[in-house]
Amino acid sequence: MNCMRNRWVVLLAAMIVALGCQPKSAEKSSGGAASGGDILVGEYGSLSGPQATFGTSTHQAIILAADEINAAGGINGRKIKIVTEDDESKSDQAVTAVTKLISQSNVVAVLGEVASSASIAAGPICNSNKVPMISPSSTNPAVTKTGKYIFRTCFTDDYQGKYIAEFGARWCEQSGKPKTAAILTDIRNDYSVGLTAIIERVFTSMGGKIVSKASYSNGDSDFRSQFTTIKGSNPSLIFVPGYYTDVGQMARQRLDLGITQPLVGGDGWESPKLIEIGGPALNGCFYTNHYVADDPAPVVHNFVTKYQERWHAKPDAMAALGFDATHVLAEAMKRAKKLDGPTLRDAIAETKGYPGVTGLITIGADRNAVDKRIVVVEVQNGELHLKATADPHVNGGAMQLVGGTH
Repeated sequence: MNCMRNRWVVLLAAMIVALGCQPKSAEKSSGGAASGGDILVGEYGSLSGPQATFGTSTHQAIILAADEINAAGGINGRKIKIVTEDDESKSDQAVTAVTKLISQSNVVAVLGEVASSASIAAGPICNSNKVPMISPSSTNPAVTKTGKYIFRTCFTDDYQGKYIAEFGARWCEQSGKPKTAAILTDIRNDYSVGLTAIIERVFTSMGGKIVSKASYSNGDSDFRSQFTTIKGSNPSLIFVPGYYTDVGQMARQRLDLGITQPLVGGDGWESPKLIEIGGPALNGCFYTNHYVADDPAPVVHNFVTKYQERWHAKPDAMAALGFDATHVLAEAMKRAKKLDGPTLRDAIAETKGYPGVTGLITIGADRNAVDKRIVVVEVQNGELHLKATADPHVNGGAMQLVGGTH
């Protein structure tokens, strides 16, 4: 997942690394190891601001996971304590939040962010201080390139983009429609721009044709001019690799113009607010995601049950990813001979086949989760329904439509 990123945010991060947050001593980086007290784990996220539902879901799942870990004996007898900072959905605040977690709270590791731009901005802070960071759901490939201490437990946009395009092409074939599409891109959003490039490349490689391109900026409220242009090209579907805050409004406005073609997007759509904003206008639209709450798999059912009992809400994908990332970190802590940065970093890197809610999690050589399961969900009558799955561990990763092969 990714938010808007300005170049000055990256420069600010570099300045803080160089001037304001020097590498910590081994004793400080142990997060209380010397005293045998609680193990401090930092979390930064968008608990307020435009992407607040992302941060709230992730935070609640992290707390649920930490409590579960502690109830089961903690980390070799020691409890995890989550120290949380709100970055207000802003990349510059993410830099400030992570700097505070490391320099003042002395955390041993950091969980976050959902938005890729925030992870890209804050990653260098963690890396320069040798504090491992695990992003539960930042999908931009650049996130883990910010340093060898930066990991993720979700799939990446190049992986996701391939399946968005493949689903679009197969949907056209199955529906007997021309393999044509329009793309509506948030030009100030790295997530949207990156996915657009991948979707276009893969869709055209499968014989598809992009007949119209339009752009917008996150926070815009009127998309009628873009859809008027798109309507004239008469595509079979419209790719919208954006965020739920915009997609819901787009769905309504396109119908106002008589456009009934489905919108197809990625995990940036995932939020309880999506349907609240878009309502019935989203019927028949699709997006790729990390999991579906109605999945009958025991690991999913158990997680959904525990989350609902604790927070009285159905967990979205951000929650499932936050839960998995916390457990992956805890398992690495249990294996690590000590909790200094380099040792813990190596333990996280050795994660193989962890049975997460979002599928098996294996950390590859580039610190990304590899071969993750991906799903396509369809919106119908205010509910999310499983439409297709692709799992590298099943049938070679071929996309399968529910009830048949796509």
